[in-house]
Amino acid sequence: MNHWHTRFQKENYVYGREPNVFLKEFQKKIIISGDVLAVAEGEGRNAVYLAEQGMNVTAWDYAESGLEKTNKLAKERGVIVSTELIDLNEANWNKAKWDEIVCIFGHFPPELRQKTLQGIKEAVKPGGYFLTEVYSHYQLPYKSGGPRDLDFLYKPEEFLSNFSEWRIVHFFMGEVTRHEGELHNGRSHVIQFVGQKPEGQSQETI
Repeated sequence: MNHWHTRFQKENYVYGREPNVFLKEFQKKIIISGDVLAVAEGEGRNAVYLAEQGMNVTAWDYAESGLEKTNKLAKERGVIVSTELIDLNEANWNKAKWDEIVCIFGHFPPELRQKTLQGIKEAVKPGGYFLTEVYSHYQLPYKSGGPRDLDFLYKPEEFLSNFSEWRIVHFFMGEVTRHEGELHNGRSHVIQFVGQKPEGQSQETI
């Protein structure tokens, strides 16, 4: 049993029930429909919000208890989210499957993080988007949430290098204030990235 499954077994939603404010803001700007994948989605707050916007949402997480709470929240809000118990080490990234992929505070060891970013790059459809907000490698002194291991935190070049061929819709690294449940609270140092995959990009060059 992994620690995420244990963490999400609490009755309350440890990261809250409302979507990440960055996701909510930019989802209104990019105005996209279709199939969206929420990676490392936790308890479902972002997936449910995306479903409320009319998207066909699939949520991946490694914690069965998190997916159960995702389904519970979706039922309460009157929407449907497809949930899949996925270990990202073994994830199958089908080419050009998703109109959008989102990853909100999904933190992984360096090798898995690179593998996941490359998988996301491959799995977004031409013209589709990748949207993420994560803690940067400057986050540790803030003590407002996120991993306490520097290796699990992101550097800006991970996005700027992996997605160098994409159109960068938004990129930001700096301080924000987040109040998300009991575990994300206060001034934080984050990286935000929204990228659009070029239309007609050859799959062989991804």
